[in-house]
Amino acid sequence: MAGFAYVASLLERFPADHAGIAHVTNVVNGPSPQKLLDEYRAEQAATLRRLRGVSLSDLPSLAAWRRAFSAFGVKPTQYRSAAEALLRRLTKHGDIPSISTLVDIGNLVSIRYALPVAFFDQAAVTGATTVRFAVGDESFTDLGSDTPVAPEPGEVVFVDDTGLVAARRWCWRQSAQSATGPETTEVLVTVEGQHDTARQDVAAALRDIVELLRRYQPASSIRSEHLSAAGPRF
Repeated sequence: MAGFAYVASLLERFPADHAGIAHVTNVVNGPSPQKLLDEYRAEQAATLRRLRGVSLSDLPSLAAWRRAFSAFGVKPTQYRSAAEALLRRLTKHGDIPSISTLVDIGNLVSIRYALPVAFFDQAAVTGATTVRFAVGDESFTDLGSDTPVAPEPGEVVFVDDTGLVAARRWCWRQSAQSATGPETTEVLVTVEGQHDTARQDVAAALRDIVELLRRYQPASSIRSEHLSAAGPRF
């Protein structure tokens, strides 16, 4: 991995952003082992109890992402942060199915803290990954699609040195190329927040991600760091 950074112009607009970043190599991404499945199901049950009678839009972390989406021109009720979409699915259906070890770890931590967590496969990345405003000439291929499209100018994207977009509308959706699968061996993990206690919550979420990776990916090598406007590069 060549690097990861937020551009200054983005953090000038969103100075409250905090991110936990981890670079993980020697990954083996198969079905979740039983212990992880049990932990994942227990976290879902605990989250459902915690959110009983609570409107998701009132959660500070999700409300902050709604404000951020509105600020760069996206309707937050049409395009929801990954964390809000995941919690809506959980509260509507009562459970989130297991997909794989990496996805389950990310989703477990995401629902625990109501923060967007992403695992980006690094196989297709050229050079560094930069979080910036889109120009409109970048390329994004949605999950389940073979047709690349250009993001809207001004939306926030995760993009490599060739213009390949790994995520659109900040933390709305990952690309087909960035999604983890059975062949994944190297990932970049992000967890982000913009609410008042984002620094503490992101730090706790990153610790949990690293601990879960060490437990369920014991052969992996992990390097992690906390980024903010004061230190925007990994």
